[in-house]
Amino acid sequence: MEDNMPEEKKETENKETPSQVSQKTEKKSDFTKKIRENPWIVSTAILALLLLVVFFTGNMGGGITGKTISKDEAGKNLVEFLNTQVPQGEVTLKSVEEEKGLYKATLSYQGQEIPMYVTKDGKNMVQGVQKLEQSDSQNNQQNNQNTQNQQDISKSDKPEVELFIMSFCPYGTQAQKGILPAFEALGDKIDSEIRFVNYLMHGEKEAHENTRQYCIQKEQEDKLNDYLTCFLDSQNSEKCLDEAKVDKDKLQTCVENTNEEYNVTELLEDKSSYRGGRYPQYNIHKDLNEKYGVGGSPTLIINGKQVSSSRSPAAYLNTICSAFTEDSKPDVCENNNLSTEAYSPGFGYDVSTSGNTNAQC
Repeated sequence: MEDNMPEEKKETENKETPSQVSQKTEKKSDFTKKIRENPWIVSTAILALLLLVVFFTGNMGGGITGKTISKDEAGKNLVEFLNTQVPQGEVTLKSVEEEKGLYKATLSYQGQEIPMYVTKDGKNMVQGVQKLEQSDSQNNQQNNQNTQNQQDISKSDKPEVELFIMSFCPYGTQAQKGILPAFEALGDKIDSEIRFVNYLMHGEKEAHENTRQYCIQKEQEDKLNDYLTCFLDSQNSEKCLDEAKVDKDKLQTCVENTNEEYNVTELLEDKSSYRGGRYPQYNIHKDLNEKYGVGGSPTLIINGKQVSSSRSPAAYLNTICSAFTEDSKPDVCENNNLSTEAYSPGFGYDVSTSGNTNAQC
């Protein structure tokens, strides 16, 4: 497998599917059961596939371009587009009405009704109209949820922390950017690992980068943090290998051996083996994916259990610290000075303007 491949420019379309769709087994009934038990999954499933353009303007009556189309035409266009993106089933239109200067379309997918707002020019859509500030009750609810998550985490003297990602999933890179400062702050007080989801959604470049990061971590672990900090900003692997002073000959040998051991290139080329007929398998951590029920990027595992966490460095540190036994908790847990702001999905270190840090590929 060629290791030194040119890195592509940051993608402008987010074609991700949700973790629950990717997590489905061969039995369709299991997938359907999860959808019915968790209605919010469907909304995330659709939104994670699309590039959502969020806008604010003083006069939204004519949408962004000023050319208004009918509500029926807007609804039809939306449904037609979504049906080219969803992984299975069909999106249908229940109704369209005007609301707050937008068209509100009520959609039906997998037995659930989902509201979606479209600008009156039919060119852009948003999930909904939401206040920029959360109410006190919303904040309390979120804090209570975070507390509950921490209470459910198994305790140990030296927590094992595994973050499963895809190297080009925008939410995976968001999680990596957030968790690396926590890993660095805790150092050898924890056993930390970057793992890889057992399928690819971003083509050959993702296979190359996954393997590159895997090999750096395996054989030159002291270079990993510097490499990732650079790569998560620039996407320029060659530049970042140089900056992190990675031994390229040693890396290339590992990459070739890993490719042979796990049939990376073979699985890329064999479309009959694709997961759901769409996504190549990537089996370096296949057993761990199956053990933990990993279905998307990112997935956080602490002491052998899936754990939810907000994606700021401070939040990740707090979440991991909650996995220590009381006597083993390091001082840094009591003096958390890391940033409380999450980074934006994708590459670069811009601060996220969205409160949603639960999205997955």
